[in-house]
Amino acid sequence: MSPIAAFYGGKSVLVTGATGFLGKVLLEKLLRSSPGLRVIYILVRPKAEQSPQQRVLQILDSKLFEKVKEVCPNVHEKIRPIYADLNQNDLAIGKEDAEELLSCTNVIFHCAATVRFDDSLRHAVQLNVAATQQLLLMANQMPKLEAFVHISTAFSNCNLEHIDEVIYPCPVEPQQLIDSMEWLDDAIIDEITPKLIGNRPNTYTYTKALGEMVVQQESGKLNIAIIRPSIVGATWQEPFPGWVDNLNGPSGLIIAAGRGFLRCIRATPMAVADLIPVDTVVNLTLAVGWYTAVHRPKSTLVYHCTSGNLNPCHWGKMGLQVLASFEKIPYEGAFRRPKADFTSNTFAAHCWNAVSHRAPALAYDLFLRLIGRKPRMTKIMNRLLRTVSMLEYFINRSWDWSTYNTEMLMSEMSPEDQRVFNFDVRKLNWLEYTENYVLGIKKYLLKEDMAGIPEAKQHLKRLRNIQYIFNTALFLIAWRLLIARSQMARNVWFFIVSFCYKFLSYFRASSTLNV
Repeated sequence: MSPIAAFYGGKSVLVTGATGFLGKVLLEKLLRSSPGLRVIYILVRPKAEQSPQQRVLQILDSKLFEKVKEVCPNVHEKIRPIYADLNQNDLAIGKEDAEELLSCTNVIFHCAATVRFDDSLRHAVQLNVAATQQLLLMANQMPKLEAFVHISTAFSNCNLEHIDEVIYPCPVEPQQLIDSMEWLDDAIIDEITPKLIGNRPNTYTYTKALGEMVVQQESGKLNIAIIRPSIVGATWQEPFPGWVDNLNGPSGLIIAAGRGFLRCIRATPMAVADLIPVDTVVNLTLAVGWYTAVHRPKSTLVYHCTSGNLNPCHWGKMGLQVLASFEKIPYEGAFRRPKADFTSNTFAAHCWNAVSHRAPALAYDLFLRLIGRKPRMTKIMNRLLRTVSMLEYFINRSWDWSTYNTEMLMSEMSPEDQRVFNFDVRKLNWLEYTENYVLGIKKYLLKEDMAGIPEAKQHLKRLRNIQYIFNTALFLIAWRLLIARSQMARNVWFFIVSFCYKFLSYFRASSTLNV
């Protein structure tokens, strides 16, 4: 029997962010490994067209929960949705619901956050800082609470090269910033945002660092732990390989490359792609919840959930593996043949953007206009390039993470727990994982039928032939223009034509003699 699975038996667990990517996988593993738990409370935003139970059924109506339904047929009865709005200062939880949460909750997993890199500071502060503070105030009133696990990010202190498993202070007090958001107008907030975030790349990393400070300040007598995952990707093993349902992280880049939209990216090939499978994060999260409740550490422990120090894979190598996977598992409706080049030079990246991205988009939009359709490719390409520019900070750098607490936790687990709640990334095979990731995007995110792979391969062959014809025509036009200006170029041109003619004549004569 797994001690961790047994710990959650009979427990009442509160999960925020359960409708998100990480939250869904956390729900699935918790229900599958501990079907004897009492209830899982999930906070959901009100929707006029859907009841709370309809929201639950929508979550469960996914291939992700197929195995859970076999182990726990009454799974929908184990989930208790509670209307809440993290954009409101009091979380907008009803009185009766709040009383139930306060009296029954044993463990809290706080996964909710805005993960948008370009989010406004006001919104990011509300969701990542103020909502965390409000949840902690509630947690301090829960007599049965045994553990509070806060999901942060490994990049909350990305302004540092070496990052320890400690909470770093920020120049601004979180409460002062929360208060100022109530009376400052949007124009002033937008103006001061660059000064506040300093050498961090965006409001997401900045407010997640503030959120950690709030956890430390408002912890009171709670048993609290913080988990810092790096770039969260598709599942590695559980409940099956390759499951993914959103465009965050590398998923959007893989789709853009697989369909031929993205051909070049400014990235350092030897920088570490600190990708971590979502089920690895979930297994660590559940293990941390158990350890925090049972062993009650004297201080708030921080756990890094990263791969860079233990099993590094570089962006260049991963890019080649993704492209190789496209040969076996092509995506349907590709705009161009999949190809991706890395350059660390900013000027070269701008040139490639103009030649490989913007120019083809303009040409395709011109074609759409000529056939009477609405142009759309330029808009899509501009949105893609904006997204890529926001990711460039993370794909051009490497970080050194300490993982002492994570390794300590692994040593404290029984052999059965190490198997059931595996978060040892040293066992991860990157080639296999990458292939499953590409396949998972096709099946679960793009929802493409595997029977369409032969047609998709034929489509890529047609695109290759079109590319060859276009490149040949472009070369001939350029050479013809050059011929008009240079006697030497004309001599070379006549020599090539003469040689080709003689070769064809010889080949034809040889074929005639053989017949």
